[in-house]
Amino acid sequence: MIKVRLIKLLSHAKKYVWLQVVFQWISLIAQVLLIYCLTSFVPDAASYLTKGSYMAEGLFPTMGRNTPLTRLIIIGLCILIRFCMDWLTSRTSFRASVDVKRILRTRICEKLLRLGSSYRDNVRTAEVVQLASEGVEQLEIYFGKYLSQFFYSLLCPLTLFAILSFVNIKAAAVLLVCVPLIPMSIVVVMKIAKRLLNKYWGLYAELGDSFLENLQGLTTLKIYRAEKRKSLEMDEEAQKFRHVTMKVLTMQLNSTSVMDIMAYGGAAVGMIVTLLQLRAGNVDLQGALMIILLAAEFFIPLRLLGSFFHIAMNGMAASDKIFALLDLPEPEEKRGRMPDKLSSIRFCNLDFSYGGKDSRQILHDVNIDCSCGITSFVGLSGCGKSTLAGILVGRNRSYEGQLLFEGEGSSADRASVELRQISGASLMENIVLVNHESYLFKGSIRDNLLMAKPEASDQELNKALEKVNLSDFAGEGLDYMLEEAASNLSGGQKQRLALARALLLNPKVYIFDEATSNIDVESEEEIMRVIHELASEKIVILISHRLANVTSANKIYFLQEGNITESGSHSQLLERDGEYAKLFKKQKELESFAKGEGYGNI
Repeated sequence: MIKVRLIKLLSHAKKYVWLQVVFQWISLIAQVLLIYCLTSFVPDAASYLTKGSYMAEGLFPTMGRNTPLTRLIIIGLCILIRFCMDWLTSRTSFRASVDVKRILRTRICEKLLRLGSSYRDNVRTAEVVQLASEGVEQLEIYFGKYLSQFFYSLLCPLTLFAILSFVNIKAAAVLLVCVPLIPMSIVVVMKIAKRLLNKYWGLYAELGDSFLENLQGLTTLKIYRAEKRKSLEMDEEAQKFRHVTMKVLTMQLNSTSVMDIMAYGGAAVGMIVTLLQLRAGNVDLQGALMIILLAAEFFIPLRLLGSFFHIAMNGMAASDKIFALLDLPEPEEKRGRMPDKLSSIRFCNLDFSYGGKDSRQILHDVNIDCSCGITSFVGLSGCGKSTLAGILVGRNRSYEGQLLFEGEGSSADRASVELRQISGASLMENIVLVNHESYLFKGSIRDNLLMAKPEASDQELNKALEKVNLSDFAGEGLDYMLEEAASNLSGGQKQRLALARALLLNPKVYIFDEATSNIDVESEEEIMRVIHELASEKIVILISHRLANVTSANKIYFLQEGNITESGSHSQLLERDGEYAKLFKKQKELESFAKGEGYGNI
């Protein structure tokens, strides 16, 4: 139950563990002295009853005569010391817990940042949330309580044996020999519990994942009246989790009973031996009382360790999953930067598969040239348009071929830089992706805009809102408060606000991936107006299922099943009369029909 890697990871918290052990040990010494002073009254009482006078000799020669008042003062000091040590133990336990939670959650967040948005390829979001919350809380007990109790449980019986052996070696030895019975029972329980707790955490993560997914898709479930079926599925998962939880609790209850038998049984054996030694005259009454009163102290620390043990086992199971997350392979850290004066982006013979070479290929030998102005990727759903955007922003780096960023100006600026060599920070500074899923956070409009440019003034923020025709929100402007996921805005307002945030970032490259989907015509026109303004000085990549939006693009690439089958301007592609022209004409006919222009022919 001592995980070396975990202790090394949280080395800063070790000092609090050792301080707890020291404070508990001082408290133990004070308790021994307290009991010694209390039991010293017994001979006095016996002497008084037999001789009718106080005949006690000094027990502490250096203090002079050991009067009842002196012993009462020592007893008071011992109680005060124990109180102080208990307070300090609780305080250091709290400090250890704070450090553990801070360090672990920081490590998890740093790991996710290093993994980037691709972390979801290896671990579920719900599991990450559970590990960072419940998992870390379990390890708080491990460091804040269990470790210090573990070491103190070893130190306490040895200390008591060293003291009580001067009173009666046989009784002290019997108590010491009985102590290992509790750790032996813990070891047996640990072997049974490890597999059970791993199953517990697995089901816990699955249940959390299902709950999060169903909660996010609740509206869809209601629309298709599938909420009852999903509810039954969750009930089944909850039943499985309940069964394994009850097994864990049963195991804990049974092990607690076994440890109680070991602890109190061992103390009882020690007391019986002490009474036999008293009867044989090998120990006086005061010594016998000391051993009897301290017998339980041999076992109480280990018994308390047993109660922490089950929580610690939960922490160990959680730590295995935390380390599995921390051990996920990370993309190699790159130090390259995008050219200062970016002139073009070139996809050269690019292939991509989500599951590696052996999986279905998504992109095949793609060659694209994007320069200042609008470059559009179009095609039917599933043709690979959004995959290209994901590669460009660094989400999907396991591609074959090259993706080059080319500069202009001086020789240094003109150098081509491959995407694999560019750091994540440089990519995020120079490329922004705006899509229909761009997230807006709970808080004010100002808070959401300042994410892109923290030092921006209110004048700059208002200017960005004016560009997307969002200069006033219910009269509150920048102070208008958004609810979670901006649920109090319309779809068009959300898209325009996301665009305003992207404008504040002012990168070299803008990628609009279906940024005008599912919004009203007015908002679509506003967004397209801004896109055309940006195209005069930026590289703009426009991905849209609606071909009417890409007619003014400098160059259009038409994809079919991951292949670029046609490319050129809108007029060139119409003249070719290929798949692009057919799709454009079909969409135009459908739009004309929707406007009522085709009703007369019915």
